[in-house]
Amino acid sequence: MKKFYLKRSTLGIPYILFLSLFVIAPLIIICYYAFTNGAGQFTLQNLTAFFTSGDAIGTLIYSLLVAVVTTIVCLLIAYPVAFILAKGGYKRGNVLLMLFIMPMWINFTLRITALKEILTLLEGNLAFHPFLNTILGMTYDFLPFMILPLYNTLVKIDSSYTEAASDLGAKTSHVFFKVILPLSIPGIVSGVTMVFLPAMTNYVVLDMMYNSTYIMGSLIGSYFNAYDWNNGSLISLILLILMLIISWITGEFTDSDETTGGAYE
Repeated sequence: MKKFYLKRSTLGIPYILFLSLFVIAPLIIICYYAFTNGAGQFTLQNLTAFFTSGDAIGTLIYSLLVAVVTTIVCLLIAYPVAFILAKGGYKRGNVLLMLFIMPMWINFTLRITALKEILTLLEGNLAFHPFLNTILGMTYDFLPFMILPLYNTLVKIDSSYTEAASDLGAKTSHVFFKVILPLSIPGIVSGVTMVFLPAMTNYVVLDMMYNSTYIMGSLIGSYFNAYDWNNGSLISLILLILMLIISWITGEFTDSDETTGGAYE
């Protein structure tokens, strides 16, 4: 019986169609509206208007600030948790990890609404600032995205590295900073990328916790809601380029770290 084989080019047709319809075509449309006016004529006015607008630049800076603070807080909380789960000797570490992942199964709106109600009750005794509420909401939402890659990286670190360092007289702090931390950099980079990029555009948390639209995602939405596709598309394109740059930087950092990490093997 003659066997039937499919060529790689044939197997790639569904992927090419998906990529063309849902990635390339939308990008072409966004680029078209970003550099045209309401009459469909080519213009750079949208670009110059963005970089000369104090409100637009302020929104970009505020979005970066929210993303940076959220990422740092998530990293400071997630690393000890992931380290304890991975290296604590728990027989059911995967079960404990699942407890941190389970809140993601609940509807996002319900979780943020519940957190808002808790903070509202506490505000009678504690003076919560709207920015702090926003960071709490972002951290609560994105913390599992930081824990999971850190745990996957830490659990794969060979214990013989730390044992060898201890046998050679290294202190516990030196073992952590000289061996464990460098080997866990790929997990840190993955977690930072998974938290930082969506935190810049997740305006739902701000709208629910802060009742504000002062973030890039909501700014884009306000333009599209007002049927101003030109400025909305331009800001979307700027944000996309910024995210590509950040992804490229983190990717280069991961590649260089993997090369360095090979020296431990």
